[in-house]
Amino acid sequence: MKTPAQPPPLPPSDGLAAVLERALGAAIAPAVVDSAGGYLPWDKVRFKTPPEGLTHEEWWIWIKLARRANYRAISTLLNVRDQPFVYALPDEVLRATDAIARNASGQITISEQVTDSDTRDRYVVSSLIEEAITSSQLEGAATSHREAKDMLRTGRPPRDHSERMILNNYWAMEHIRELKDQPLTPELVLELHRIVTDGTLENPEYAGRLQDDDAQRVAVWGDGEQLLHRPPPVAELSARLQALCAFANDTSGSPYLPPVLRALTIHFMVGYDHYFEDGNGRTARALFYWSMLRQGYWLAEFLSISRVLRAAPARYARSFLLTEQDDGDLTHFFIYHLGVVERAIADLHAYLARKADEMRSVQSRLRAMRGEYNHRQLALLDYALRSPGEHFTVRSHSRSHRVSGETARQDLQALEHQGLLDRFKISKQFAWRPAPDLPRRLAGA
Repeated sequence: MKTPAQPPPLPPSDGLAAVLERALGAAIAPAVVDSAGGYLPWDKVRFKTPPEGLTHEEWWIWIKLARRANYRAISTLLNVRDQPFVYALPDEVLRATDAIARNASGQITISEQVTDSDTRDRYVVSSLIEEAITSSQLEGAATSHREAKDMLRTGRPPRDHSERMILNNYWAMEHIRELKDQPLTPELVLELHRIVTDGTLENPEYAGRLQDDDAQRVAVWGDGEQLLHRPPPVAELSARLQALCAFANDTSGSPYLPPVLRALTIHFMVGYDHYFEDGNGRTARALFYWSMLRQGYWLAEFLSISRVLRAAPARYARSFLLTEQDDGDLTHFFIYHLGVVERAIADLHAYLARKADEMRSVQSRLRAMRGEYNHRQLALLDYALRSPGEHFTVRSHSRSHRVSGETARQDLQALEHQGLLDRFKISKQFAWRPAPDLPRRLAGA
């Protein structure tokens, strides 16, 4: 990937005084130091037009001084130079944190499909599947969405390394939902990593285990021999993970941090410290979800941030690099990932609107049919109309709606008796597929 340009260092005190004198002479007020348009990194500032009388480098010095005056330090989380990570709260961060808090926690106006206990499980399962697939694809899994969804819904064993990654991610996300009310501990992080990487590592013994050999320490490389990040030495990892857990549980004594920024900081630190031989990214994203759910952002279990990240993986990596290059300023990472969360929320609303329209259409077609159909059967018929080549089993229907096998069997048999599904055998197992003329049957019912 193309790495962002390294910002120029601040000059020593005598040189700094000269720059400030020139800036004051040019009447450069602090209010216009970020007139570049937002909290931009040097890599973008260098292409903007500086205020009259200043070079780009001098303008950057003014920008940095103004930002430093507003920095808030996370004293317990340190970079490799033993300096605390810092962040600022510019308007774009405040606006985004408020919007996410408004739209992802508390009592909000959203489709009844995720607030109705009869239907929310269906959407939780769909979201878990989407996040499991795209989080794995970010790290190289090559399986198609269709094949991966078939594996997760039917419960068939994974066929290759990519499918195993996806299945592991699915179980990890399920595990996160169960642990959301528990404090984070190093043991929990190691267990989560073990789930994420089980059966996928070149060295299986490293699943659920911190790196312990500096000679084999994993660094982050770009194209060819391009070193992007060298993480802390292994001797520090145990203490750093303990500090991260205290921060995640808000017991580290650090100043108040908006909840979503705390979750994003956890995400960043797992990638920065790089505790494991492999699977750091998947573990980081899973812990982001843990933190969001623990802090009351209940809508997070319906979001897929990895689907947004996968659309621009270079920008995802760049958000880490900008923070590391700019003296540990997490604001760059926050701005990008707050946008990712907002897009994931917007995508969820759009998805629910589409599903509501589709369900209304199906319900309209079913309105004249004899008998009453429950929400699971309506959902299955809706899916069958859009995917006539699909088939359903007791296990897949049970998994999709989190009901018992007997309840799933009764749902399928009832639809079969109405002539809407055809039953057939796969090996020794019964399965059901949409009747070839299902649209006509529904329209003419």
